[in-house]
Amino acid sequence: MGLLDALMGNASEVDVAEVQEELQPILGNAENVVSAYKLVRDLIVFTNHRFMFIDKQGMTGRKVEYHSVPYKAITQFKVETAGHFDMDAELRIFISGQSEALKFELKKDTAIGVQKSLANAMFG
Repeated sequence: MGLLDALMGNASEVDVAEVQEELQPILGNAENVVSAYKLVRDLIVFTNHRFMFIDKQGMTGRKVEYHSVPYKAITQFKVETAGHFDMDAELRIFISGQSEALKFELKKDTAIGVQKSLANAMFG
């Protein structure tokens, strides 16, 4: 991930094995990380059971918020691809019972992977 992408907040794909090891203490017994994307310090994680947004807060990142959403709670998702002048893609995930969608800025080349991860998780 380039410095400019990091400053802009664009997500890029990260190694699944590293994320699996990092999250092992909080994952279910039969839960495995399928794909993961880094957003500066934060993570977007897809497991075989849920979608997770991991928000590392503060200057040191020691305070961490884990937002887990079971796939069955996702009612729809929307991806706006990047254009010629707009270099990033936008992902919105709509969750049952919430009025606001979760919104993420993605690198142009990771939008397809994220969309595929969501489609596989939700539709098999």
